[in-house]
Amino acid sequence: QMQLVESGGGPVQPGGSLRLSCIASESRIRYYPMRWYRQAPGKERELVTLITSDGDMAYLEDSVKGRFTGSRDNAKRTMYLQMNNLQPEDTAVYYCNAMEYWGKGTLVTVTS
Repeated sequence: QMQLVESGGGPVQPGGSLRLSCIASESRIRYYPMRWYRQAPGKERELVTLITSDGDMAYLEDSVKGRFTGSRDNAKRTMYLQMNNLQPEDTAVYYCNAMEYWGKGTLVTVTS
């Protein structure tokens, strides 16, 4: 069973940056699109970005355009989310998804 493990979250001040990583346990991940979702306190989970198997960023949520960039390195079985100019409204647990598999999430807290 595929496992996805996120890392890179933590506290950050407004305007700061973080890079999230999601590593998959199986190399077959290279054939599948991967997604970052996030869930803020009291809100539903939302799709942040979709990265195709070829590494194209096919979708990016409107509120993060110009600030977040998704990418992947299939040789490393890893997907990334570069987050710049973070704002308090970006505070959420960020989840990695591929096929029916989900990571446990990594918490990003943006606060002064």
